[in-house]
Amino acid sequence: MTVVTSLAERVAHRLRKHSVRSLLLGVLLRRKFTRAGLLIREPGLPRIRIRNLGGSIEAENCTFFPGVRLECWSGATIRIGNGTYLNRNAEIIAQSEVVVGRDCQISWDVVIMDTDQHGFGWEPPIAQPVRLGDRVWVGCRAIILKGVTIGDDAVVGAGSVVTKDVAAGSVVAGVPARLIRMR
Repeated sequence: MTVVTSLAERVAHRLRKHSVRSLLLGVLLRRKFTRAGLLIREPGLPRIRIRNLGGSIEAENCTFFPGVRLECWSGATIRIGNGTYLNRNAEIIAQSEVVVGRDCQISWDVVIMDTDQHGFGWEPPIAQPVRLGDRVWVGCRAIILKGVTIGDDAVVGAGSVVTKDVAAGSVVAGVPARLIRMR
């Protein structure tokens, strides 16, 4: 792996890796974020939906595929680390805080949320922060629920429902997600 140092080298590297159209769409997408690095938006439908109800949405250099949906409630925070990509129709919903680490790979139709979005009876919804470490892989149609912390280098199998913390380097799968093996 080569280290790219100058601005000209970084731009040339990204132009080789992504189309000019993806880079320009990323520039337009960037306006909807509180703070963002270089965003890549792959073309296609459905469009990316960002619903900010008064929170903070921050992303470093990330790639977004069609259909990604981010919803951030008042006073909440969504933070997405450098090199992470969210594949088609992935959703992140934050009433409190959702943090996705660096170099994570979030597959299609994944839902990550820190709230149930409704309370019981007359009670308000309860939110508990969700944190994904660095280099986490999440398989398609997995659901990560409130209060979960996933450690660095963990893998969440396709179709899993994660209700409890996942240790670093673990491979989990199932409903509810259980430890399959250590990496």
